Amino acid sequence: MIQTAPIASITPHFRQVTPATIWSFVRVQTRDGAVGWGEATINGRAREIGVDVRRQAAALAGTQPDLRQRLTPLAPGQLGFAVTSAIDQALWDIYAQTRGQPLAAVLGATPRSTVPLYANINRGTTQRTPAGFAASADAAARAGFTAVKMAPFDGMQPALAGTAEGRAFTQAGIDRIAAAHAALAGRAALMVDCHWRFTPAVAEAVLQELGRIGVAWFECPIPEIPANIQAVRRLRGLANAAGMQLAGMEEASLVEGFLPWADAYDVVMPDVKYTGGLMEALAIAEQLAAKGAKVSLHNPTGSVCHATSLHVSAVMASDMRLEMQWGETDWLYDLPDPALPRPHNGSNALPAGPGHGAALKLDRLVEEAGLPPV
Repeated sequence: MIQTAPIASITPHFRQVTPATIWSFVRVQTRDGAVGWGEATINGRAREIGVDVRRQAAALAGTQPDLRQRLTPLAPGQLGFAVTSAIDQALWDIYAQTRGQPLAAVLGATPRSTVPLYANINRGTTQRTPAGFAASADAAARAGFTAVKMAPFDGMQPALAGTAEGRAFTQAGIDRIAAAHAALAGRAALMVDCHWRFTPAVAEAVLQELGRIGVAWFECPIPEIPANIQAVRRLRGLANAAGMQLAGMEEASLVEGFLPWADAYDVVMPDVKYTGGLMEALAIAEQLAAKGAKVSLHNPTGSVCHATSLHVSAVMASDMRLEMQWGETDWLYDLPDPALPRPHNGSNALPAGPGHGAALKLDRLVEEAGLPPV
């Protein structure tokens, strides 16, 4: 078994880092005084996360979970898995600290020392115009990133397909993409995240247009429900013919949640917040790779997820770029103490020292979601 000392406390903590973003963290302390941190951020659900963390604290007090086994979610769906995944991250952080090793070293035999990245500029682009996206894309390329991702289809939803409003939202997104692609001027690949906003027919039309622009990556075009698997497979063929990779499955949990989609996407995107634990994340990556799928971790949130994702990426067989939320806030690096290493030329060194390296100070956080930042 892989265990820490018995759990003494599990508490939620929050930090509002921009007017639109609250990061949700979980602090685990064991009876021998060791402390580890996890992250459960889901946009707009911080209060619910706090409630569920406290429920898990009552259920797990005094226990010594085997870190090779899944924790049992108490809340349904994504929320429950976000909380159990965060607790698991914190326990692994403690375990690695007690062994005096970086997290990557206890997860895998020969971790890489750096991880390639791509810049997600979406939340950092507050001016949602073609010029605003162009400026963000240009800044990311100048910072050394060779791949940049944007999510430009604000307002669009599948229910608006075929309406004048839907066509306007779609065209506005295409205009933003064209401007960002022109700004990159061949310095970096352009990746587009659709956040499940289209029907299959609209997704096919958009895909063809993005192929003409020169987009390299088409992500989450339609809702990921079982009835849509065949449509996603068809979109993959069309994307490949247009010179693009099709990517998705950023919100799925557990191995069994991913495997039915292994041949539907070129790239599958587990997120350490939702997988159900770090052992589960590595098992997902291994089993997807065995079925021929490429794996690139989804990682668009805060400091602890960024640090943990770096360590997990460093031991995965896949050497694909890791996502990072770039340009939203420097708190991504500066909230932990010591600060996390910043990206350099499109790559990130692993945090130094034992554990995952994203220890947080309580005086920089609040204990109730929605309170003003400290």
